[in-house]
Amino acid sequence: MIVRFWGVRGSLPSPVLPSAVKEKIAKIVHEATPEDFAGSESKERFLASLPPWLYGTVGGNTPCISVEIEDFGEMIIFDCGSGVRELGLDCDSRNPQPSKYHVFFSHFHWDHLQGLPFFNPAYDPSVTLDFYSVHSGLEDALLGQTAPHYFPVRLENTPSQKNFHHLEKSVSVGPAKISFRKMNHPGDSYSYKITHNGKKFIYATDTELATTDFLENSENTKFFKDADLIVLDAQYTLGEAIDKFNWGHNAFCLSVDFAAHWGIKRLVLFHHDPAYDDRKLYEILQSARWYLERINAVKIEVILAVEGLVISL
Repeated sequence: MIVRFWGVRGSLPSPVLPSAVKEKIAKIVHEATPEDFAGSESKERFLASLPPWLYGTVGGNTPCISVEIEDFGEMIIFDCGSGVRELGLDCDSRNPQPSKYHVFFSHFHWDHLQGLPFFNPAYDPSVTLDFYSVHSGLEDALLGQTAPHYFPVRLENTPSQKNFHHLEKSVSVGPAKISFRKMNHPGDSYSYKITHNGKKFIYATDTELATTDFLENSENTKFFKDADLIVLDAQYTLGEAIDKFNWGHNAFCLSVDFAAHWGIKRLVLFHHDPAYDDRKLYEILQSARWYLERINAVKIEVILAVEGLVISL
């Protein structure tokens, strides 16, 4: 199972501003010495020594994650934020290109739909798009955002074949089984679990964890316990989460507590606040790792969701 990250922000796209780029360049120039530019090897060492928030960026696209199963030529997608455009461009460059996509929606808030009209495979008549949601009204939600007042090409007029599935129980996609669970978010958001070849991957964006999520009942245990990887909402610091109680998102430390409670091996902090710059996000990652040590849960690996991140299970 290969998990790829195409969009990691929440709420709305947040590209790096020119002022932030200038600040990064100025900081790099300030850190450099003449010896760092003595030759190609010294330049590479210098660049490798820079912190990731300075040499690179987390990315500004809204949520989209793809999952590929070994020896299964069809692609699984979770949410169609603006990152799905980048996924479509990548698929255009593949040989062979995928001809079928299984697209699962956590919910219908704008940041999880807005990239679909820019997904190139939707305009390919040889492609089949299977859309899935636990929410009712899936077809209306997707077609509605390309109504004439909002977009020049209606989704129903794009040449790809489209199928709409209302989920009431777990579903098999090729060799993988996909199940779901309702999470705490305004209007409800659903997490998804892929089980394949003894591995368990959970996508749990847009959730404000509650005490019921920590209860060791059969439903929670079956869904969360001992997962190999969870992509989990960690939008806020603790102080901001308190100020924004009931907004439907987590403090990063609560996400760490959750992973530790359920024995999850790897935690990816996801759905970053659009107001957070790269430096603050990497500081949150450092704080999350420090917190893991404090609660003696060092066996868990904590990762920051970054566009272009690839994780193999």
